[in-house]
Amino acid sequence: MKVAIIGSGVIGLAIGWRLTARDAEVHVFDRDEAGYGSSWAAAGMLAAGCETEPGEAALGALNRDSLALWPDFAAELEAASGMKIGLRREGTLIIALNRDDAAKLRHDMAFQRTQNVALEWLTPAEAREREPYLSPNLAGAIFSPGDIQVDNRLVAIALKRAFLQAGGMLHEHCPITGVDAAQGRATGVITADGTHAADTVVVAAGAWSAGIDLPIPRLPIRPVKGQMLAVQMDKANPLVRHVVWAPRAYLVPRADGRLIVGGTVEERGFDATITAGGLYTLLDGAWRALPGIEELPVIETWVGFRPGARDDAPILGPAGLPGLFVAAGHHRNGILLTPVSADAMAATILDNRLDPRIAAFSLERFAGERSAHGKVT
Repeated sequence: MKVAIIGSGVIGLAIGWRLTARDAEVHVFDRDEAGYGSSWAAAGMLAAGCETEPGEAALGALNRDSLALWPDFAAELEAASGMKIGLRREGTLIIALNRDDAAKLRHDMAFQRTQNVALEWLTPAEAREREPYLSPNLAGAIFSPGDIQVDNRLVAIALKRAFLQAGGMLHEHCPITGVDAAQGRATGVITADGTHAADTVVVAAGAWSAGIDLPIPRLPIRPVKGQMLAVQMDKANPLVRHVVWAPRAYLVPRADGRLIVGGTVEERGFDATITAGGLYTLLDGAWRALPGIEELPVIETWVGFRPGARDDAPILGPAGLPGLFVAAGHHRNGILLTPVSADAMAATILDNRLDPRIAAFSLERFAGERSAHGKVT
C-alpha cells in the first residue's frame, strides 16, 4: 500500500513510522521543515490527569490510554532514533494561590478521582517541601504523579529520524494544495510539481488542515494562537523541578535548565505576533507562582497554533471518502495523544476497520453542521 500523509508534525510522522513498520510505502509531505509548527511550539506536558474535565469523558479516556502507552513508546522511539527525548517522571503540581483557587482544585479533584486519576492533596507546607521556591502565598496544591513530560522538540527530531531509518520518504518544503480524487475515492495529493499518486491519503496538517482543498466539505479545524516564552535557570540548581500548573500559567522545566512558560489562548487566526499583553500575562502568572523567575533571563519567545476542532477534541479516522483519512484537531493534547493516534490510525488504515479507541472521534460527529455550513471544495 502506498500512503501519502499531509503534515510532518509529531502526529503525521508517528503515523508514518507505524505504517512503514508494517511494510507500507509512506510519503510524508510538509510545506516547511519536518517537526516544526505546532509540534515545535508545544510544551510537552503529558497531562492526562490534569486534563480530565467534566463533559470530556471520552477525551479523558483517550488521553489516559495514550499516557499509558508513552513509556514504551518513548523507549521504542529512543532505540529507533538513537537519541533521548527527555522523558521525565517527577509528576505535576497544580497549585492554588488563594481560597477560590483551592476550592476549584478540590472540586476538580473530586471529579478526576471518579475517573480513577491518582491525585494527592498537599498543604502549602507540603507543596513547598517538593518545590521550595514556590510562592509563600500558596493556599494548597494537588500532586499528580502520573502527569509527566517529554521534550516535544526532541520527540519531533526523533520521529523524523525513526521514520526515515524505517524507510519512509519525506518531502519537506513541498506544500500540498489539494487531494486528488477519481471514481469516488482519494487517489493522491496535488503539489506544485504535479500529482503524487497514493492508495491512501491522511490529512495530518494540524491547524492548517482546513486550508487544504479536499473532495469533501472543509474540515472544521481552526488555529488557536498560543504565545509562549522560555527563561534560563541554573541547570545545577533549578528553581523548579516538577511541571507546575498555576492559575494563569504553566511552568515546564527542562534538563538543560530551560523553563518553558505558557501559554495564552487566543482566537486570532494565524496571527504570529508576539504582544506585550501576551508576554505580560505569562510573566505575571509565572511570577505569582514562582517569584524568583523575575531574576532569570528570557531566552526565547514564540507563537504556536493549536489545531482546534469545534469541540476541541481530535478528528481521527475515515473522512467520508474511500482512501481519505484525517488525524488532526488535537488542540492542546497533540504530544500526549501521539502514541494512541499513531497506533489506532495505522491499525484502521491497514486492517480496514475502525480502531475502537478512536470510534468516538470520527469526523461524522460534525456531519449535520458540515452539510449545512461546510464548503464543498
